[in-house]
Amino acid sequence: MFHSLRLLLATISVLLLAVPLHAQSTSSTSTVAIPEDLTPAQVDDLVARMSDDQVRAILLERLDAVAEKHAAAQEGVQDPLTELHEIWAEMVSSWTQVLTTLPNIVSAQVTVFNNFSDRFGSGGVFSIIGLILAALAAGYIAEKLFIFLTRRWHETTEGAAEGDLWGAVRYLFRRFCREIAGLIIFYVVLRAFGRGLLTPEQITYAAPFVFYLIWVPRLGAATSRFILAPQKPQFRLVNIDDHWAKYLHRNLIGLLILVGFTLFVVRFNGLNGVTAEDTRIGFWLNAAIHIYIGLIAWTAREGLSQMMLGSDPDHTRFDEEVAHYYPYFAIGVSVVIWLLVEFLVAQRDPAMMRLLGTGAHFTTMFWLLIAPALDTLIRGLVRHLQPPMAGEGPLAERAYRSAKRSYIRIGRVVAGLFVLFMIANAWKLDLRHVASAGIGAEVGGAVIEFLLIIAVGYIMNEVVSLWINRRLAKEQTAAEALDEEAGGEGGGVGGSRLATVLPLLRITAQITIAVIFGLLALGALGINITPLLAGAGVLGLAIGFGAQKLVADIVGGIFFLIDDAFRVGEYVDVGGTMGTVEKISVRSMQLRHHRGPVHTIPYGEIQKLTNFSRDWVIMKLKFTVPFDTDPNKVKKIFKKIGAEMMADEVHKDGFLQPFKSQGVFDFDDVGMIIRGKFMAKPGKQFTLRKEIFNRVKAEFNANGIDFARREVRVAIPGLEEAENLSEEQKAAVGAAAADAVNKEQNPA
Repeated sequence: MFHSLRLLLATISVLLLAVPLHAQSTSSTSTVAIPEDLTPAQVDDLVARMSDDQVRAILLERLDAVAEKHAAAQEGVQDPLTELHEIWAEMVSSWTQVLTTLPNIVSAQVTVFNNFSDRFGSGGVFSIIGLILAALAAGYIAEKLFIFLTRRWHETTEGAAEGDLWGAVRYLFRRFCREIAGLIIFYVVLRAFGRGLLTPEQITYAAPFVFYLIWVPRLGAATSRFILAPQKPQFRLVNIDDHWAKYLHRNLIGLLILVGFTLFVVRFNGLNGVTAEDTRIGFWLNAAIHIYIGLIAWTAREGLSQMMLGSDPDHTRFDEEVAHYYPYFAIGVSVVIWLLVEFLVAQRDPAMMRLLGTGAHFTTMFWLLIAPALDTLIRGLVRHLQPPMAGEGPLAERAYRSAKRSYIRIGRVVAGLFVLFMIANAWKLDLRHVASAGIGAEVGGAVIEFLLIIAVGYIMNEVVSLWINRRLAKEQTAAEALDEEAGGEGGGVGGSRLATVLPLLRITAQITIAVIFGLLALGALGINITPLLAGAGVLGLAIGFGAQKLVADIVGGIFFLIDDAFRVGEYVDVGGTMGTVEKISVRSMQLRHHRGPVHTIPYGEIQKLTNFSRDWVIMKLKFTVPFDTDPNKVKKIFKKIGAEMMADEVHKDGFLQPFKSQGVFDFDDVGMIIRGKFMAKPGKQFTLRKEIFNRVKAEFNANGIDFARREVRVAIPGLEEAENLSEEQKAAVGAAAADAVNKEQNPA
């Protein structure tokens, strides 16, 4: 019993990371130091040298530490409902403060101006205003001079660009660059004059005014003119009419002025000794901004829906829904950002207050509102930058649309990641730290890495599929151009080797990318993927031993494809089963008979395969003519027809060798059988045969040659002398002839 107690105490000491031991005895106090690495023998020796009081003291100390740690952990865990109630109480308290400080807004602003006046004096205030206006005037004059000097270049591009999409883009981009260059000149001259005329202290007050109330609205106006082109509808890049383009342009400038005014007032009040909590004027200005956004979105919802939908006729139901609900989405985003700001203000966190002072919430709202517009931009760019459709027909159209959707999906993933990182940058956030909130930095970083790997894998999968689908569509469109009449007879030419292999390559690539990036993503989460790889190897062996027939089918298919024994679209005979190769998979092939049935044949069961559509086809035609027909005359007719068809633009490409006569092939009861032949490309032989039949019939008619037909001749001796027969005699002769015909047709 005592030995078990000693082992228990030793185990508790080791697991709880033993530290210097303080023990008390009835007579004296001694300290026992416990090393970190103890062998079982050392543990037994240490416990043997400890007194009962020391054992009791160390046990109580360890248990108290564990209890305190558990209690602290329990205190840190708060009920979600309680936490929500506390947050709501803080926000209500903040709004109560807003109402209580409302009467102080005017007096506080008077205090701000008094402090500003006291700092620089009455004359100094007017001096600052005058100097600022002088610097603004100098910058404005320099900007207008630049615009005047570049007017010819602008007029030339305007005249050349009208009516041309890319010309319109070039014109708007050059105009935008011209405006930005003018603003840069304006800023450089303004800054130079400002530094020369104002003191550093005066610049501290003047800089926010210039930046928030002049620079930001003018930059926004230039961007709006580039996108909306309110005065140049012929160059407009977005799908919106003139009324809504002008309305949005005016109100976007007004919104930027209001935003700039809000940030300037908060900054100016802080510089003059009045904080945001003293008056809460920021609450009213911020609320005005969000109300203004809601009014713009509600009033211009028709124009915004037009702009979001775009002008591409090939849009999906999802695109229509996004366009329809975008104005309401904008209102919702505005409300959510307003609530977020109020929540952060109620927390009274100095770091968050500094970020709000720099406009992080406005940046977040901008990128959230612009995200659907980025989707519209992506769809517009894909529409105009996507390579043209390869070939014609339904297959080419489906491939073109599929490629377009792939481009759009890739663009959406990239745009989503870009918006996410821009918002994180606005709030000075490390996404790894955001993800690790409450779960540890290592796990949080793993989550972010996991999501990035999944995104990269998705983009790679789309890129690979896009390339393969485009090549496949090109090959299949070429095969689809074959004459349908030829394919209906079951001997059409097949597609290319790429058209046969690419579908399997696409499936293989998709599975490979999914497996590789899936394992990498799991590895990023800290999951050991070695057992997964080992399990996959064991599973492969199990499949190999337990499904030998499946393995034989797969291996057989690989060698058939290597040998290029068949291709999709070719007409083949597999052990008496005939049809066109319609589809191939890893294990089997599907044959479509020209009458409709589909046969599925595993590769392992194919012993012999006959391909009727490879390289060339010889077609032999038989014509029966009367015995008295001149074979040389028929030979000349066949040669003439062959020469004419070889010169015909419609039919010459189908021939490999022209149609020609092979002379008399056989005799039968009604005439001579004359045979002709030609060599054609697979799939073309039936169209050429039909045309040859038509031309031979026309030439025979023109040359007085009849096709031999089965007939019965009745010889009546002395009939040539009996010209004057009675009606009874003629009837008897007719009856005898009819009886002879019946006997010929029915010899039984």
